[in-house]
Amino acid sequence: MPTDGVLKRQKKKSIACRRCHTHKIKCSGGQPCNKCRQAGCPAECVYVNRDRQIKVHESYLDQLAAENERLREQLSRSPGFGSPDENSRSEDARNHEPDTHVQNPMLGERAWFQPYDPSTPPVHIGEAACTAFATRLRQVLSKSKNTSHMPRTQYTPESTLMKLRHPAIQWPSLAQARLLIQIVFNQVSRVYHLVLRKSTIDELEEAYRKADFDNPVLTCKFFALFALGEVYSTRSNISLECGVPGAAYYVHAMMLIPILPERPSLTHIESLLLLSLYSYFLNRRHSAFLLVGSAMRLGLTLGLNHDIPECQCPDPVDRQHRIRLWWAIYVFDRMYGSKVGWPIQIADDDIHVEMPSTVPGDVHDEQFSDTQFLVASINLARITGQVIEKVYSRKKQSDSFLQREQKLLISLKQWSQELPPHVRLNRDGAGPKNVVSLHLQFNQCIILATRPILLYTLIQSRDAGHADQNTTQTHVQTLKTLSDACIHAARHNHALIVAEWTNGSLPIMGYFYAHYLFSAALIMVLSSQIQSENHSDYTLFETAVEILRAMRDHGNLAATEFYDNLQCVQQCLDKNQPCNPNLSAKGGSTARNSLTGESSRVPNQHPTDALPVLPVQAARRASEVGLSGGSALADTSGDLGGFGNEMVFLDESMEQFLAQPDVDFGPLDPSGMPISVADAVYSWPNFSLWTA
Repeated sequence: MPTDGVLKRQKKKSIACRRCHTHKIKCSGGQPCNKCRQAGCPAECVYVNRDRQIKVHESYLDQLAAENERLREQLSRSPGFGSPDENSRSEDARNHEPDTHVQNPMLGERAWFQPYDPSTPPVHIGEAACTAFATRLRQVLSKSKNTSHMPRTQYTPESTLMKLRHPAIQWPSLAQARLLIQIVFNQVSRVYHLVLRKSTIDELEEAYRKADFDNPVLTCKFFALFALGEVYSTRSNISLECGVPGAAYYVHAMMLIPILPERPSLTHIESLLLLSLYSYFLNRRHSAFLLVGSAMRLGLTLGLNHDIPECQCPDPVDRQHRIRLWWAIYVFDRMYGSKVGWPIQIADDDIHVEMPSTVPGDVHDEQFSDTQFLVASINLARITGQVIEKVYSRKKQSDSFLQREQKLLISLKQWSQELPPHVRLNRDGAGPKNVVSLHLQFNQCIILATRPILLYTLIQSRDAGHADQNTTQTHVQTLKTLSDACIHAARHNHALIVAEWTNGSLPIMGYFYAHYLFSAALIMVLSSQIQSENHSDYTLFETAVEILRAMRDHGNLAATEFYDNLQCVQQCLDKNQPCNPNLSAKGGSTARNSLTGESSRVPNQHPTDALPVLPVQAARRASEVGLSGGSALADTSGDLGGFGNEMVFLDESMEQFLAQPDVDFGPLDPSGMPISVADAVYSWPNFSLWTA
């Protein structure tokens, strides 16, 4: 309550509470006044003088202070806010530590949108996409912030697919149908669990025996299988408007699912996953994302993310199918997001289903693929989702960027060490296709996590005269360690794909192999530009260009897109000679000769021209360079299997980085200057790079 002196001063100044002042009635004074007490609003009894200056009662201020203190305590316990000890640091110390409550320091505050067509909305460019990284690399190489992103035009448009609609499309013969489905089992089912193998064959036989081809749910599933079987086994016909094999089956299956069921079946979810996978062969990444999103939401309506009681699903095969189908959705969600940079669609905390297990008896091998491989794939997908969330997300983070890098690499190291022997690569680097595919994903995950550091290192090396004076030797060594890990993973992926190519086992129409090769090629360019001892990595880049060109000429739409991006990167290299002062005279001369000589340029040939065959010896030599050239990491072991699994983590500097309790060396870009104000994405510490 106010003192008498305060009340006297209030009366002397003709003070009335806000309520009485608004209604122009005499205020009795007091706290609360008589009118406010009668109206039941004593807490709002605030006094106002003639000059409209607000006077708040002391008890009201105490209430606000208590509320603020309560909120402050809540925030201090929330992720992203410092502890009381951290909050008590001096302002000077706080200015020199990294802002741990911001996103990746290599990202700006705004998303990146690229206008393609004035009649359509701009397209969002996810920074995790390899094509986006290629654009950033071209911006650095050309020293131009105006370098624009290449539009994705190499995909099958809706107008072309509509021309393939045929309501009377025929089922293939039973013999052909069996072959197509067996191809899918060999190529897809070993990597992802999408269908029950024996049950699917039984359903096919039953449909042909009864001539029952009118069931839309089964027709959608089998036509999706036929489409995948054709694209894995048939060469494209580039003379057709849509030369991708299996496209007609795909279109017919898509026509059967425009209305999603109110009560979905597992078969419907299977079909959505199969169609989403085929969409990548058409280079329709957005369609694939929408299809797997529908599959996830239908799976949530069925509760696939929860363990179902045995009494409600007593058949162990059906129960295991539910579990594995959910994890297939999960793997697709993380994998698709890592290709383009979309956020994950469901958090790990919302998943309450057990991991895949082995069903007792011979029925397991008839219906399911290897359990340990599938578990390893799921765990790797989980880490991949964490990479997208912690490296390429703009959400607030509770730890610094380098701390996040450390945690991700520790997780990848543990994943590699826990692999069962039969899921590792052989000593000569060979292995079953599903094992090779898994290790390609593993290396790509390392690349995704570390390549922003590699690009940052290139910028620093090109602007050595304006290096940050606060950069310590420990900081420099950490950046080099992360850069070497990125280069190491890219070399290994390059070697694995070249080996598949020379063995004739690389899927010529496949999306993911082309994507991994494209990603590795970008890292080879960076490596050859940063370190003089790595100038031979440009040879690996040229090999990747050759393979992608051959895949393009065979009708691979994704390879066409990636090849065009690499051609633009190569043009930037031709126009801007390497200017790295760290390059030795010999190494720099060799790199310049390889970049400017005519022999390094890949001629543009018409698809009908004779396709150049990459010589086996040249490919093997490129593979050997990728495994041993230019890196001390590869010199410690001739075991390719060890190289792929753990060698990247056995380097002494990497072990030191992973063992450090505190890796906060300061922000990577304390001042920051975006390459493009419109995009506001990558920010660099040395603006002189763009004004040189």
